[in-house]
Amino acid sequence: MPISINLKSNLLTLDEEERYKRHLTLKEIGFKGQIKLKHSSVVCIGAGGLGSSVLLYLASAGIGTIGIVDNEQVEKSNLQRQIIHETNTVGNLKIDSAQERIKRLNPNISVVTFAERINSDNILDIINEFDIICDCSDNFGTRYLINDACLILRKPLVFGSVIGFEGQLSVFNLNKNSPNLRDLLPESPSRNNVPSCEEYGVVGVSTGLIGVLQVNEIIKIILKKGEILDGKIMIFDLLNMNIKTLNLQADKLNKTIKNLSQFEDFYKDIGCQDNIKIKKINTKEFEFLYKTKFNKILVIDVRENEEFNKCSIKGSISIPLNILDQESHLKFIKQESLDKEVLTLCQFGKRSEKASKILMKFKIPSKSIEGGIKKINQIIFN
Repeated sequence: MPISINLKSNLLTLDEEERYKRHLTLKEIGFKGQIKLKHSSVVCIGAGGLGSSVLLYLASAGIGTIGIVDNEQVEKSNLQRQIIHETNTVGNLKIDSAQERIKRLNPNISVVTFAERINSDNILDIINEFDIICDCSDNFGTRYLINDACLILRKPLVFGSVIGFEGQLSVFNLNKNSPNLRDLLPESPSRNNVPSCEEYGVVGVSTGLIGVLQVNEIIKIILKKGEILDGKIMIFDLLNMNIKTLNLQADKLNKTIKNLSQFEDFYKDIGCQDNIKIKKINTKEFEFLYKTKFNKILVIDVRENEEFNKCSIKGSISIPLNILDQESHLKFIKQESLDKEVLTLCQFGKRSEKASKILMKFKIPSKSIEGGIKKINQIIFN
């Protein structure tokens, strides 16, 4: 899908001159540099911990067009590190929350959003129109997919990765002879050997720091100034304040990717997402069951308490997703569902999918209501 980039003028508006005043006084940026930033486009894949600081600093720096790719909703547990989102946006799509915040921060920026998960079918079309790709994803399958798509399209890739107090930062595929992710990790780490952020945890400042440094690399790439992390990887240990910079060599064999079908199974190795297949029910089917077999269904609403209190389905049970796997809640659901069908519900249908996966792990059959409460007929609301 073509995006619209403002290339009409090599001038800054009065608002922009005042807004970027501290940039204009820097000899490394100045007026010409700020125009380059204004005419540049960057797509951020992921609007989570890394993406939050990346998006805020891209917008404040005056990057003219910013793309955001994410299909998840804001959860309360995100707010500890995903600083672009706020308490009142819990339950909203992250792309909508991020776009609204960017527009409040800098109305001069053009924001393009993609409410979808990156995959081998859509990635080439999505990133093709952008100058620089910023990887803010949270799993290895997606990282390799982004890397390989950038190789095919010859796009520079700014890479960031965080877990716990540790972070990594690099720039891949900047030039013809530049290294890429496969030079750093020729084979994807086993899912069993790499804990997810949910399992291991992450301190908020580590995502903030790596995200800010990703933007720093993006600015240097656009301005063609300074020493870019091309052929190098920086490794941060914030707990012990250790920083290492290692050299990275390119292997020609890792540049032979011609199409994404070569590694289709490889991209499915997504470390922070499991591949459990769940059953789903659309809203029309749910409404029919609700009206005809109400006593035979158990609706578990996995949104946050604040969302549930604002609007909920009559007879539904509130158990937020982040506490769904507590023993007391699982025991309650098992008891209440002995002769009932369990249905999971959220705002748009994404958290309910996660909820059904959790319940499946504990051998509780359920179906996720597609489209969430937003798609359900108002007449059955409290």
